[in-house]
Amino acid sequence: MKGKILIADDETRIRRVIALLLREEGYEVKAVENGQEVLDVLLSFQPDVILLDQQMPVMTGMETLEAIQKLVPNQVVIFVTAFGSVALAVDAVKKGAYDFIEKPFDNDNLVLKVNRAVEHCQLKGEIITLKKQLNPSTIPIIGDNSGLKQVVAQVKRVAETNATVLINGESGTGKELIARAVHTYSKRAEGPFIAANCGAIPLSLMETELFGHEKGAFTDAKEAKAGTFEQANGGTLFLDEIGELPMDAQVKLLRVLEERKITRVGGKKVIPVDVRIVAATNRKLEEEVEKGNFRLDLLYRLNVFTVSIPPLRYRKKDIPALVDFFIAKHNKALNLSVQSITQAAMDRIQAYEWPGNVRDLENAIQSAMILTPDGVIQSEHLPLRVKGYEQIEINPVEKDGESIREINAQVEKEIILEALKKHNYNRTLTAEALHISRKTLFNKMKRYGLA
Repeated sequence: MKGKILIADDETRIRRVIALLLREEGYEVKAVENGQEVLDVLLSFQPDVILLDQQMPVMTGMETLEAIQKLVPNQVVIFVTAFGSVALAVDAVKKGAYDFIEKPFDNDNLVLKVNRAVEHCQLKGEIITLKKQLNPSTIPIIGDNSGLKQVVAQVKRVAETNATVLINGESGTGKELIARAVHTYSKRAEGPFIAANCGAIPLSLMETELFGHEKGAFTDAKEAKAGTFEQANGGTLFLDEIGELPMDAQVKLLRVLEERKITRVGGKKVIPVDVRIVAATNRKLEEEVEKGNFRLDLLYRLNVFTVSIPPLRYRKKDIPALVDFFIAKHNKALNLSVQSITQAAMDRIQAYEWPGNVRDLENAIQSAMILTPDGVIQSEHLPLRVKGYEQIEINPVEKDGESIREINAQVEKEIILEALKKHNYNRTLTAEALHISRKTLFNKMKRYGLA
């Protein structure tokens, strides 16, 4: 098979003629009657080239072209127009169509143009693939777990489309890594990748961070500023911890997703944005909807394609490969020369449940590497929570039980640190998890040097 061709024309006879010509050339062909049917099959069929007639019911060719570009920005389209409408066809090419053909068309000329368009599409795909292979910033997704393999397969499939992606996973599982992979494998790879943590933006700055502001919009607005949507124009916007987005911001985000236009704070100009949205959350958004914390209509908009990342405790066999990767990474970053890890230390690491997942593992390996004097990580170099509290030696005769207080303090410090990492250093969530007040948590963090 030479490639896939999608034909859109409301005239049955023309659809049949073109389909027959192209099938004889070895192409896989799908024919539809109007623009809406093009959009319905576009993501599933994934054509190399679309032959798009201008005069169709439901949607005109130009309207369909604009809709196609929103779903698959680099889709190759050959515009088919009636005799005498060259100006319209030229306008279509200016707006992104690859070429145009006038009716009535010469069969040989049509086949020639389709052949050239398919070659152009395939060559462009090969160039993008080569650039990805040569890109030194590409971060490998490490692991042989079946669940992770499924995630990688899903990422590569959805990346070629322009569909909105929602990534589910616990804190530290690598949601941003997956989001970057979606961007890297997409046709938007040459565009910007902008990340915004919805849980870290103060409520008062939420709107200006996302949508930007004009000069003089508020007291400190001494100059105009583009928001993350404008910064990501032509690329991908990663909205991390989307479940923590305030309700007012959810309403405005929903409107942008529907209209693909933004207005800066203090401005009146409507600015179109071409952005692919990838969102992530460690919360169950369906439950947040039931609690009244998240809009159902926004969930529908975001949940077009879902990727669920398995936690590290379900990927124990991947841990040795991850450990090797982190040792190599931090040897270079920290100017160290750690060579290996003992089996005893690896057994400890694999026995631990890793509530902070891959990020927690990386932090633990980095800490152990710093404490390693001879280039080999031993069990004793691992963080206390990993190697086990039972390794602490208690001397009950020291200074009126002072050692017990010290041990209690050390255990409490480790528990607080582990909870902070699990909740991405969000103090409110950490305090709730530990069943203490936020003020008490802050005081303890200050006492143990964690503030």
